[in-house]
Amino acid sequence: MAVPNQGSPIKIHSYKHNGQLHRTWQETTVLKATKTRVIGANDRTRVLESDGRTWVTREPAICFFYTKHWFNVIGMLRDDGVHYYCNLSSPFIYEAGAVKYIDYDLDIKVFPDMTYTLLDEDEYKIHRKQMNYPDVMDRILWNNVSQLIQMIHQRKGPFAYEHVERWYEMFLTYRSF
Repeated sequence: MAVPNQGSPIKIHSYKHNGQLHRTWQETTVLKATKTRVIGANDRTRVLESDGRTWVTREPAICFFYTKHWFNVIGMLRDDGVHYYCNLSSPFIYEAGAVKYIDYDLDIKVFPDMTYTLLDEDEYKIHRKQMNYPDVMDRILWNNVSQLIQMIHQRKGPFAYEHVERWYEMFLTYRSF
């Protein structure tokens, strides 16, 4: 699999299980890319929804995408600390200048004190039935919810505050050019 170049801009494409494009982030700067993960950052980037609406992100964000996990993590740097948004998703692929993944509805919102809330279980149940998520997919996704919760409790990977801060400092060096 090809990987994007460090420092280059990419797009992020989120799809639904039925193949429909769900959401596109217009520009994210690649901070690190390997065959198993991409770490990117953006700030005030335009987001296009599938229904044509657009909006702009409000704060700097560090994005972690994986090929070996069924989730991605976005750390948003706000005045009161790092807030995380975790999407249960397919592992990503990199294609045509974009990180692409399938969004499977379930999300975990994590607050700076590391408390968290599981979101969108109702939406997941509806889409699982409508789009025929296979039973094996259901097991994979719930296992990854458990894995994410364990990482949150242990403050591992993206949930280590210093980790996000270090990537944000690198992002600022790219923006100064």
